[in-house]
Amino acid sequence: MDFTGKKALVCGIARSGIAAAKLLLSRGAFVMLQDTKTEITGEPLPGVLYLLGKDPDDIITDFDLIVISPGISVYKPFVQKAQSLGIPVWGEVELAYRCCPCPMTAITGTNGKTTTTTLVYEIMKRRNPQTVMAGNIGIPLTGVVGDLNKNAAVVAEISSFQLETTDAFRPAISAVLNMTEDHLDRHGDMNTYIATKARIFSNQGKNDYTILNYENPITRNMKPPGKVVFFSSMRFPRIDTGVYLRDASIYARPDPRDGERFIAQLMHVRAHPENALAATAICLCAGIPVETIAEGLKAFQGVEHRLEFVETLYGVDYYNDSKATNTDAAIGALKAMGRRVVLIGGGSDKQTDYTPWVAHFAERVKKLILIGQTAPQIASACDAVGFTEYVHAASLDEAVKLSAAYAAPGDCVVLSPACASFDMFTNFEERGEKFKEYVRRLP
Repeated sequence: MDFTGKKALVCGIARSGIAAAKLLLSRGAFVMLQDTKTEITGEPLPGVLYLLGKDPDDIITDFDLIVISPGISVYKPFVQKAQSLGIPVWGEVELAYRCCPCPMTAITGTNGKTTTTTLVYEIMKRRNPQTVMAGNIGIPLTGVVGDLNKNAAVVAEISSFQLETTDAFRPAISAVLNMTEDHLDRHGDMNTYIATKARIFSNQGKNDYTILNYENPITRNMKPPGKVVFFSSMRFPRIDTGVYLRDASIYARPDPRDGERFIAQLMHVRAHPENALAATAICLCAGIPVETIAEGLKAFQGVEHRLEFVETLYGVDYYNDSKATNTDAAIGALKAMGRRVVLIGGGSDKQTDYTPWVAHFAERVKKLILIGQTAPQIASACDAVGFTEYVHAASLDEAVKLSAAYAAPGDCVVLSPACASFDMFTNFEERGEKFKEYVRRLP
């Protein structure tokens, strides 16, 4: 798409804003970068006018386009004002899509986005070396599409914040992995959150594909306009077509007229089963051969802080799942282990009901070690369901030492907190890094 002579305002000077400004410049636009910050880090972009320390409300005038970062709510007054003036307001995903010359696969969901996106990318690039990965995974889409040609392929992780500002966005393949309560402080209520996620497929045509989780009631009942392919983590025959588990293995039947195809045994896949099933379905829709999918699943090494294998000490495997900042993600980690777990949980309070999580402890958790602000609430939830195998630790370091004492050969120790990290750490990455450090200090 050409923007020659167009006047564009980019709001936000973080990574996505800088990438969007560069793409607009390359397509001929006159670009202004706005931020309420008064200083920038790094070198200024040549040819860009910086509007620092200014509120967008004060500078909305005669722009042809406004691009906002995912951190800016569409309910901000300046966004409403721009729309009332007929000025398009896009996010960087919409801008990237309009400039993308090749097919795009877009993946969203409450949990599992990063792992599934990475897994799909690892598989697809075996078939097409020009495959790139970007989006909410930390690499702005606008930073990669400018260098692509029609033979490339894009695999993108897309958040609900990014979907708020889409318009013509139409991926050839989309996926909604799951839907549970999250980000309601931004979206207001669950219906708005669901509708925002559904924007990932709302523009698709009858020949496009949407991959949905059959076992999630919300995604199962979504009505995309294109071809729907379900994946199911329950035993066959919950679905008669799609991708599913049977006998601890992944199987696929893309079409009712096709025979069942064996893909891989779960024991050989280092990913949550639902993520592996979704990735398989996406890659089949992309035309990737079954053999290539199987090779990619087996070769996958996982993603940092997401059921990341850390170390084996005295027959005990240690896993870092610090990214499990809600109960659904933590439940998934327990299911993925397939053996008794010494679990480290707790963190900062998100006003969560922990009962669904602790209901899984009786069958799977050998000992729960509680840390952080939410330890009392989680302990109360355990008491309510009759689970008494828990202890408290004053710090993550102490929790790791206790876990080593309780774990026996054949067990696994998993940091899967079901909570945010802000009571003790800057973010989940710091929490995960400290966990790995403490594990490697064990004698």
